[in-house]
Amino acid sequence: MKQFILNLIIVLAVTLNSFSQKYELGKVTLEELNEKVHPKDSSAVAAFLFKKGDVKFEYSQGNGFEMVTTIKAKIKIYKKEGYEWANHQQRIYVGGNSKESVNYDNAITYNVVDGKIEKTKLKSEGVFTEKINKFWNRKKITFPNVKEGSIVEFECVVRSSLFGTIDKWDFQTSIPVNYCEYKTMVPEYYVYNPIQKGYVFPTVTTEQNTRTITFTNKERSEGLSTTTTFSQDQFSYNETKTLFISHDVPALKDEAFVNNIDNYTSSITYELSMLRFPNEPYKNFSMDWESVTKTIYESENFGAELNKTGYFESDIDLLIQDVSSQEERIVMIYNFVKSKVKWNEYYGYFCDDGVRKAYKDMIGNSAEINLMLVAMLRYAKVEANPILVSTRSNGIPMFANRTAFNYVIAGVEIGDGVVLLDATDQNALPNVLPIRALNWNGRMIRKNGSSTEIDLMPKTVSNDVVNLMATISKDAVLEGKVKEQYFDYNAFIHRDKYANLAKDNYIELLEKRYDALEVNEYDVVGIKELGKPVAETYSFKHSNVVEVIGDKMYFSPMLFFALKENPFKQEKREYPVDFSFPTEDRYLFNITIPDGYVVESLPKSVSIPMSDNLVVFKCLVANTDNKIQVSVTFDVNSPIIPPDYYDELKAVFSEIVKVENEKIVLKKI
Repeated sequence: MKQFILNLIIVLAVTLNSFSQKYELGKVTLEELNEKVHPKDSSAVAAFLFKKGDVKFEYSQGNGFEMVTTIKAKIKIYKKEGYEWANHQQRIYVGGNSKESVNYDNAITYNVVDGKIEKTKLKSEGVFTEKINKFWNRKKITFPNVKEGSIVEFECVVRSSLFGTIDKWDFQTSIPVNYCEYKTMVPEYYVYNPIQKGYVFPTVTTEQNTRTITFTNKERSEGLSTTTTFSQDQFSYNETKTLFISHDVPALKDEAFVNNIDNYTSSITYELSMLRFPNEPYKNFSMDWESVTKTIYESENFGAELNKTGYFESDIDLLIQDVSSQEERIVMIYNFVKSKVKWNEYYGYFCDDGVRKAYKDMIGNSAEINLMLVAMLRYAKVEANPILVSTRSNGIPMFANRTAFNYVIAGVEIGDGVVLLDATDQNALPNVLPIRALNWNGRMIRKNGSSTEIDLMPKTVSNDVVNLMATISKDAVLEGKVKEQYFDYNAFIHRDKYANLAKDNYIELLEKRYDALEVNEYDVVGIKELGKPVAETYSFKHSNVVEVIGDKMYFSPMLFFALKENPFKQEKREYPVDFSFPTEDRYLFNITIPDGYVVESLPKSVSIPMSDNLVVFKCLVANTDNKIQVSVTFDVNSPIIPPDYYDELKAVFSEIVKVENEKIVLKKI
């Protein structure tokens, strides 16, 4: 019996030791390196074998507390598409008096060579620092010698005297996470509000500990001789330790029509709500939107810039001297700013170099351009105010906090509505913002410090109209002409993508898009005329649309415009479908069939509405003599469709694919 217990203890000890070693750096095995696919997700291009985060506050005499964040990660690369995970980056604050530093250590690539483990360490040429703006830099590492099957691991230590937030920690990513551990140890002097989101919830344990700090006092006494005496003092404080652990977290799969998948990733962020040091009054940082916007507006890089007008007054006076209509003044000043100052592609609601310099140099960030626009409109007696925005890449501002926004546009209150303006994009128009700014809601700040939530999502339907006249020859070649018109947001997107593309290059893209279409006589109008639809026309020939089997011809009523597959593939989707703006796509086809053939069968005309008419699809097919008429409309009546409707939306798209690929059958007579 004693021997059995002894053996059991040995087995348990070995098991526990191997378990604890599994989640440490430097413990890479041949078994891990030889693993070809992820055991629970064969489609995974990479996976976190583990990721660990540790946040603590270290005290040093003379400097006080410093927040130290340590990140350790071990990542398996399964496929070439996963090479991007052999990189890591970390933001560094460089503005103001607060200090931050980032150091990478133990960054190693592991491979199997001749049956043995080969280690390649990161060298200095794989470490980069790049500027984001005047407040932030980004430090990046790129691992060497990465191949399919490699394992990379690293340690990153961030030291910071910025306590306003504890950086977001992701428990879930776009690749599986086998094991995730996140630990925070926060002194009682700092009170943080946790902001958690996502659909995966780790286990959480919390405990209170007492920490004691010893520091040395030095005293000098003057007399016949100078003496120095040293003494030690101690102070103790309570510390809250919170530990989050998750196992086998599946990848959060991206899919069609997602705003920003990061909005729905399981994560946690801490924002400072209170300072409560002994013998000092408590300092409350609890945030609501009014206090957030007030703090931003009162900044010298924001509100003070709005009050500067001397640099543009004479130019605006000349521009609007004969204009009495407010609508005309708005459009003229808006177009003036767009033509005068180029966007440097830096985001931000704070100015980097200031509006005056941006105006002089004719280049600036989003804040300098749009705050300048607000100031000019106000100078012209227009009721304009800045609107804080979180871009799609920054995420949806779900909670009041100081980092919720990263962008600013202009808004003009007219009657009961607000005209939205963004002068950073040459193709933007009033109420036609760049897609990056269409992120649910923004926050308008008025001169008196009050703020109002502003709906950024478009209400106007953007049309896309396709007219096609074509003839099918006896040898099954489709020839004809197409005229396609893009309106509002569809026109904006088309201009942004293709306005500066050479005609030959665009034709090449068009031919690839429609599977070996042959295009000639291409022309486009309105591409440079903002406010008008973009209309493109071209003649075409297509040899792969009509299939001949025996004495019959088969082709889809939508020809080469047919939707080939359902963009919605997930069994379940827990986040909304984002179409960006309401749309109506219309297709009007007139197809002449070849002599010697008659229509044997046509697809039935259908109407497929979703609940609440969120999406409506209609297809009507008719035949008169030797001509076939096809009329298809596809309406998306809401830019955002909640996840509750996902199953129905997926089913509707499946029906659309089926209808659009059903065949018209011609029979030889």
